[in-house]
Amino acid sequence: MWLFIMAALVLGMVVLGGATRLTDSGLSITEWRPVSGALPPLNEAAWAAEFAKYKLIPQFSELNPTMTLSEFRFIYWWEWSHRQLGRLVGVAFIVPFIFFLARRMIPRRLIWRCFALLLLGGLQGLVGWWMVYSGLSGRVSVAPERLMVHLSLALVLFGALIWNGLEAEAGKGRGVAAGPFARVGLALTVLIFLQAMLGALVAANDAGKTLTDWPLMGGDIFPEHYWKGDLWQTLVHNAPSVQFHHRMVAYLLFILMTAFMASAANSRIIQPTVRSGAFALGGLAIIQVVLGVVTLWMVAPLGLSIAHQIVATLLLGVAVWFTWRARRL
Repeated sequence: MWLFIMAALVLGMVVLGGATRLTDSGLSITEWRPVSGALPPLNEAAWAAEFAKYKLIPQFSELNPTMTLSEFRFIYWWEWSHRQLGRLVGVAFIVPFIFFLARRMIPRRLIWRCFALLLLGGLQGLVGWWMVYSGLSGRVSVAPERLMVHLSLALVLFGALIWNGLEAEAGKGRGVAAGPFARVGLALTVLIFLQAMLGALVAANDAGKTLTDWPLMGGDIFPEHYWKGDLWQTLVHNAPSVQFHHRMVAYLLFILMTAFMASAANSRIIQPTVRSGAFALGGLAIIQVVLGVVTLWMVAPLGLSIAHQIVATLLLGVAVWFTWRARRL
């Protein structure tokens, strides 16, 4: 239950981090103070000091030169809440971990894994600051590739918490070789993870607010201005190309998961676990595609964008659960 609760908290971090990006709030706190930063500004002088620091970075001078202190407070609270939840996640992991170790309640086979989860969580905090630092000079937003790494670590942590929570609940396995459904689950998990990384690039480049028609892109099947001079810029820093890649992988995932769901529905010999997993993956895939299209048509409003991110994370979690279950069949 502890590991599952931690997975839920990490899901909250992913969602709040997405909201922070969508509201352009991530650069409102220009310093990394893991301990003292837990307290927000407590008086007008402190607020003025924080606002003065924000005024020194390019995002203010180039995008928000008329921002008021009241408007700054709005974006500050988003970023502060995201960092505060990160602190809560750290405490919620470390304190029970020490308690369980002292009481010898964790099986030996899981102790090293829990240490690895702890290190991964700490690394995530460092990468978060590395990401923010990229937007404090020479840019008006964080570097897309750093945002992608930040999200990828969060999703790896989310999936690892679910996997090891299942391991703790079920006990040691029999060591049977994984069957074909486990390989299907692993392939889908990797594809969903890749799609989430492409989604991070879409968010970082504000690509969801460009080429908002569907199924075409700017009236064409293949987007204009796809190529941006070199491969790296095209893959990472170009709104038309990153949105095109995100769409193509979405189509592939939708076809694979709905086909899996249909085959499970028509099979009379398939195991109940496989059938329920196929239905969950296929159903979430349908919801996610509809959300993605509507979010695009509505030019990425905050509520729909957050819902799209929540379903994407849940889809990854279900794929991890299905892969684990299929290995134990």
